[in-house]
Amino acid sequence: MSDDGDDLSTENTLRERTGVNEYLFWVLLGVDRRVIVGALALVVFVAFVGSGVLKPVSLRVTMERSDMVETLFSGLVGAIITSTTLVVSINQLVLSQEIGSLGTQRNRMDVTMDFYQNTDDLLGKTTPSDPAVLLAEVIEVCVGRARALRDAVAGNDSDELRGKVETYVEDLEENADTAMSELEDSDFGTFNVVSPALDFNYARKMYDARRLGEQYEGEIGDDERSALRDVLEAVTMYGPIREYVKVLYLQWALVKLSRAILYASVPALVVAGAIVVFVDPNTFTGTILGLETILWVVSVGFTISVLPFLVFIAYVLRLATLAKQTLTVGSLILS
Repeated sequence: MSDDGDDLSTENTLRERTGVNEYLFWVLLGVDRRVIVGALALVVFVAFVGSGVLKPVSLRVTMERSDMVETLFSGLVGAIITSTTLVVSINQLVLSQEIGSLGTQRNRMDVTMDFYQNTDDLLGKTTPSDPAVLLAEVIEVCVGRARALRDAVAGNDSDELRGKVETYVEDLEENADTAMSELEDSDFGTFNVVSPALDFNYARKMYDARRLGEQYEGEIGDDERSALRDVLEAVTMYGPIREYVKVLYLQWALVKLSRAILYASVPALVVAGAIVVFVDPNTFTGTILGLETILWVVSVGFTISVLPFLVFIAYVLRLATLAKQTLTVGSLILS
């Protein structure tokens, strides 16, 4: 597939650029993970009850003839205990980034302060400590320098160059407005900061700026070339800032995931163990809403017992999608 160097207009959101279905994209990235866990739990519960209703032999009779239910929940007890190993592995992944010698920590600080000096120079002031504010201010610098580029080429004799720069600047402004509106009042720790950071299509802006400089090398003066370099510098700086914020969010999300799995594992383990030890065909008799009480009990117990796995699925759906859409840093465009 060849690059289209003449098309300087792009979609303003990541979803539109990837062409993913709106509702699927919302489920994968936008929805609160607790809602996803609840929806998955409801699906599991309904499926379990439905299977019990459709089965020609009642669950009570099945339990009298075999130890199928006991075997099922015994397996779940083992799986829940084993899942704590997964939590330990997740925590090790996060902690491995933080454990190091004094020299390692000093090097991290030196690199960080060196980068902050670069962003101080870019912004013309002290770099904000809030990730959402930092992203917003870098985007504002990108917009300001793009407008300065438009002013710089206003007197150029090439109508084609002026037209392409105008298209480039208008598209950057629209993209920036979309991202800025989403960044307002966003707090770190939620996906509301990462989502607009992904929407600002800095990689394409880098590529288009470089192509413009290459195509019209012989038609632009020193001031125009300097203005183009300023735009490229600003959108290039946005890349590592976005990636750093994304990595911090991934670490934050992995910590939340491990805690959520641990919280869900305790009731899941208690319920699964209680059904193995205390529930038999005669423990719950009668019917509720026309269905055997024992069917309701086993269905609820199974749903609670698989909650740790549902939590894992809900979080990994978002993290895997996020990682897929941000595999590169720079002007290499995968989507």
